[in-house]
Amino acid sequence: MKPIRLASNRPAERFYRGGSRIAAFRGEPGTAPREPEDWVGSTTTIRGESTLGLTTLPDGRLLREAIADGPVSWLGRSHVERWGDDARLLVKLLDAGQRLPVHAHPHDGFAASHLGRPHGKAEAWYILEGGTVHIGLREDAPTEALGELVARQDVVALLGLLHEVEVAPGDVVWVPPGELHAIGAGVLLLELQQPEDLSILLEWEGFAIDGAVEGHLGLGFDLALSAVTTKARSTAEIEALVHPAPPSGSVFPRAADEYFRLERLPVRGAAVLDPGFSIVVVIDGAVDLAGLPLSAGATVLVPAAAGRLEVNGAGELLIARPPAA
Repeated sequence: MKPIRLASNRPAERFYRGGSRIAAFRGEPGTAPREPEDWVGSTTTIRGESTLGLTTLPDGRLLREAIADGPVSWLGRSHVERWGDDARLLVKLLDAGQRLPVHAHPHDGFAASHLGRPHGKAEAWYILEGGTVHIGLREDAPTEALGELVARQDVVALLGLLHEVEVAPGDVVWVPPGELHAIGAGVLLLELQQPEDLSILLEWEGFAIDGAVEGHLGLGFDLALSAVTTKARSTAEIEALVHPAPPSGSVFPRAADEYFRLERLPVRGAAVLDPGFSIVVVIDGAVDLAGLPLSAGATVLVPAAAGRLEVNGAGELLIARPPAA
């Protein structure tokens, strides 16, 4: 098996604006006003959809079906022995054409108990184009108080609860399950997350979504908000969540490793891509990956059976992987 270059996979008519920065990053034509996400190497559907969000391979098969037909070749024996054909990874390019709403995602236990889903939604970001992000409470906010702000749709108060942090290209942001957050307008990022589409929305005015109906995952806000972290984050804790990535190697905090991994690989001449299932994003320069010529903006799916691969050229890669088995 060889690496597979992936085409864009941008679901249309998402509830927020964006997409032009993804098109520019990939060197593709302009996009519709609400195509702000590229679901890269996806075996996950948008919540409530049967196929939307899934990656189709160049041979016409859905990646999800291809993995189910040959999980060891795609994911590796140790992965399959522990988790079966669950890839345990969703990678997205995300372009915030407007500030995203204040929201959070449930943890594994909540998702299993209340939604019947195998995963919650931890996520982490690698910033490609900077701006402002909002993350973590500045002071404790009991669930009841959050519920009152949601009922009133007091957007100013909701956003004011969160730390506001400026981010630059090369920064990383770790978003544990339950953590309130919002991505500011103009930010382009690579997101790694657990393979679910589960969001608890605390605001929705100005967005193309009926948050009063869809914002609580069908559970009602009283229950949904119980999955949200209500304890404040100190400045030191925020600095542990948001910081510059190291120049090479693993870039996310260790707490993210149980969910997914991201490696930064600068290439100056020759380098090696270690074996294992991965999704590779070229973020700078031009390289040759096992005979596949790639430039900035390219995304590549690497099956475990491809083995150890040589990379040549001058550029930089981001390598997304599931957790280590």
